[in-house]
Amino acid sequence: MYPDTDLFFRMIADNTRLRALMLLQHEGELCVCELTQALGLSQPKISRHLAHLREAGILLTQRTGQWMYYRLNPELPAWMHTILGNTLDGIGNSTPFASDHCLLKAMPNRPATSCCT
Repeated sequence: MYPDTDLFFRMIADNTRLRALMLLQHEGELCVCELTQALGLSQPKISRHLAHLREAGILLTQRTGQWMYYRLNPELPAWMHTILGNTLDGIGNSTPFASDHCLLKAMPNRPATSCCT
């Protein structure tokens, strides 16, 4: 399942959701703790926005232990992937998106080694 056109654009119109989607577009898959670090927002706020994106069919989840990982739904229509890719290309080096990426890269103990301990 994936969103209809109207829902897709409503989901990406929110700044927090757009920032999270741009990080996921760039990184592929991220843990909630990584998004919290990069966006500088509380875990409940990030989780609420991610839940909206998941319920809309834009994101998929995978639980590993106590950690929830998010990634873009690979079954989204090609035009949705194109829009997200083009958006990242267009705004990825501007504020706050570049700052989000830098904060993510500076995060100690990223999940690739040991998540969020």
